[in-house]
Amino acid sequence: MPNVDINGAFVLGPDGLEINRLSFNDGVIVADAVGRAVDLTGFMLLPGIVDLHGDGFERHLAQRRGAMKQMDEGLVACEAELAANGITTAVLAQFVSWEGGMRGLEFADRVFASIKNVNNQVVTDLHPQLRFETHLLDLYAELPERMAEWGVKYIVFNDHLPHDRLDAGQTPRRLNGQALKAGRSPETHLNLMQALHAERDQVPSALDWLCMTLAKHGVRMGSHDDATAAIRADWRRRGVHVAEFPETMEAAEAAHDAGDAVLMGSPNVVRGGSHNGNLSALDLVAMGYCDALASDYHYPSARRAALLLADTGVCSLADAWALVSSGPARVLGLTDRGDLGVGKRADFVVLDSRTRRVAATFVQGRVSYMTGDIAERFAG
Repeated sequence: MPNVDINGAFVLGPDGLEINRLSFNDGVIVADAVGRAVDLTGFMLLPGIVDLHGDGFERHLAQRRGAMKQMDEGLVACEAELAANGITTAVLAQFVSWEGGMRGLEFADRVFASIKNVNNQVVTDLHPQLRFETHLLDLYAELPERMAEWGVKYIVFNDHLPHDRLDAGQTPRRLNGQALKAGRSPETHLNLMQALHAERDQVPSALDWLCMTLAKHGVRMGSHDDATAAIRADWRRRGVHVAEFPETMEAAEAAHDAGDAVLMGSPNVVRGGSHNGNLSALDLVAMGYCDALASDYHYPSARRAALLLADTGVCSLADAWALVSSGPARVLGLTDRGDLGVGKRADFVVLDSRTRRVAATFVQGRVSYMTGDIAERFAG
């Protein structure tokens, strides 16, 4: 759809929604009319959602244990869900963890290869993210080269070992279920966790080297579930400037005050709080400490969270929508998207003004999703 003038719709700009014309030519928003008019009276046009962290794609790759045979087809199906939820740029967050199974190295290798394979076949812009468990010391030396092969330029560091219980000699919670998912016996799984826990003193210096190396390769880095200002300061010293889902106000405030980007989950906003009792994203947004909201585990929540924030008066619609568009684009260093300014990519979502459901999604002026009524208008 190379040359289109959309008329009659409410278009979201810095000052809110206004009836305006949106024209795009060859995938780029332009100032002047380009010729083919489409009337979208009754609809709203907003910047496409840039999803900074989502793992909902896992459901498409393995609907049941062992059903992982056609990964490319799973990602194509996932792209359809992304588009149906107004997401135009999606970061797919894949683990490499001691937990094994769908979080193991072999599975990650297939996921990243599949993302490379399908990116030229889909309309949505897909970006891989590596979620790396910090205690996998044996992988450090080879990780920069592996990431280059995978095409991964964004890594987030996690530590999900139950250190307190391992220190106390107690059996970790959900051990049997985790072992089953990893294809290990509970005894083997526990022995692995204990061995990794025993090497914890080696992790900080290893991370210093790894982060320094990745920074030289231009890799964007984030930390996950920061609990204290001191922990955030350690990550910042290593050049890790994205704080994903900080667990406490102390950690979030420390990140914000230092100029690090703070990312929270949209489901946290929609639910009215964290599902596991951590920090409320609503509180962070109200205080101005949140730079971006991500879908996390539920793709529809990004749109719903932004609308809820505006509806409840936490912030204006322009500011709320920026948390799912220009904010995450800025975190990713993507200066060509995130708002509907002239010269930007024609990445936008069309919402029905009455129901505020997604009616269409465009990526660089190409349709990634469209429903019946609006399709008739474009077909004309």
